[in-house]
Amino acid sequence: MSTDETAPTSEPNMPVEIERKFLVPTLPDNLEEFPHKAIKQGYIVIGTDGTEVRLRDKAGKYTLTVKSKGELSRGECESALTREQFDTFWPTTEGRRVEKTRYEIPHGDLTIELDVYEGDLIGHVSAEIEFPTVWAADVLEVPDWLGADVTADSAYKNQNLATRGWPE
Repeated sequence: MSTDETAPTSEPNMPVEIERKFLVPTLPDNLEEFPHKAIKQGYIVIGTDGTEVRLRDKAGKYTLTVKSKGELSRGECESALTREQFDTFWPTTEGRRVEKTRYEIPHGDLTIELDVYEGDLIGHVSAEIEFPTVWAADVLEVPDWLGADVTADSAYKNQNLATRGWPE
């Protein structure tokens, strides 16, 4: 996770995530060459203002994450969980879940996290890139294979994909 003292956040003293999200119309040819892991995540709470409390199982690494509202920049706190803790809370996410495979693709000093969704969202592919500063996010040279930038479109946030499905 990235932090930047100058990046806005609605939560004081909360680390800041600076991230852009893109649709991916065509998968890179060599996708299987990159490290990848299965992810399942569910939402315990989704606030009306876009805040969220999320559980994630990333290939056996369990976390609880709280994110504030925001688009490019928002507060994010994450804590490790045991398998038992994850299993205790997982049933509370029923009806608010996504499953995907995440590929980690190097791009200069950054990593593109390409997500290939499964289940009800099969066919949806997006990519996220985290940045150390807002300036770095603004000056990114986007690879040709990335499609539309949907960072500011809340319909493509995972919490909304988990509850509403495909955007109209």
